[in-house]
Amino acid sequence: MSPVISHPRPAAARHQFDELSPITITVDCPAKTNLTLEVGPAHDEWGGRHELDTTYCAIGVYDTVTATAKQPGAGFSLELEGAYLGDLASSRSDMRRNHAVLALFAMAQAAEREPDVALTITKRIPVGAGLGGGSADAAATMLAVNRLWELNWPIERLRTIAATLGADMPFCLTGGLAYGTGFGERITDIAPGSRDELALIEQGFSGEVLVGAYQSQLSTPEVYHTFDLVGAAEGDRNHLQAAAISLHPRSGQAIDAATQAGASHAFVSGSGPSVVAFAADEAAAQRIIEVWRDTAVVDRIIRAKSPEHPNISVRQ
Repeated sequence: MSPVISHPRPAAARHQFDELSPITITVDCPAKTNLTLEVGPAHDEWGGRHELDTTYCAIGVYDTVTATAKQPGAGFSLELEGAYLGDLASSRSDMRRNHAVLALFAMAQAAEREPDVALTITKRIPVGAGLGGGSADAAATMLAVNRLWELNWPIERLRTIAATLGADMPFCLTGGLAYGTGFGERITDIAPGSRDELALIEQGFSGEVLVGAYQSQLSTPEVYHTFDLVGAAEGDRNHLQAAAISLHPRSGQAIDAATQAGASHAFVSGSGPSVVAFAADEAAAQRIIEVWRDTAVVDRIIRAKSPEHPNISVRQ
């Protein structure tokens, strides 16, 4: 099933250019998780968003966005494909509110041109899972359009635009490891081989990453609303974990099972319900996989690496 939407633009608003670019840009953008996520008070000036202090990590589960220029005035189109579309496949889903489309509009406004672009998104990151799939799609779209339109804008300029769209999107533009502050949009990259990266490795955030995914989804606003009521559990590095588990108890069962099987870390990813477990070696990874399968505390198991980065390719 591939939902498709087209949005033509008025003739008077068309951006004229001499030649239609034959180039197709493909961006593979990884999912994100939060190694730590401290949640502070909500701020009215941020539209009610909470203050965050987080450590981002990009993990190797990828959505792919393909962008191709369309004829002037044709407007945008969006096609979704993949086995795990979740609510995105619903006939009630407004594709014009899709994160990738909003990113395309934001880039078009900043570049003062029309969004005459065909987008195709191949979904592999579970939807509504706390893994930043929508943010990855938006970031991939921005990277693709930046190349497609030959804007050559630096990452900092793209991050400024991305920050108007969502908390995780500025991080997803580069992936890897980074600190996030503000409502998550202020990014400080952690360089490979740096003291901060080595400290994370020493803490056990290394080796293979296992993602326990679910068919069900959690609404991020609902998780934050629950957090406002129940707060964070003592010792949780992710302050949203207790709220997510209260709404989706199987996540807590998966964390307990992974921990008992020898995971160096196991936690709810972001606002959940996905669970991320770090395994120091292949033997530990196999134990976690076996216990998750035997106890049926997750619906799907994804093996990944970290930290990962977006990959851009160009096709004539």
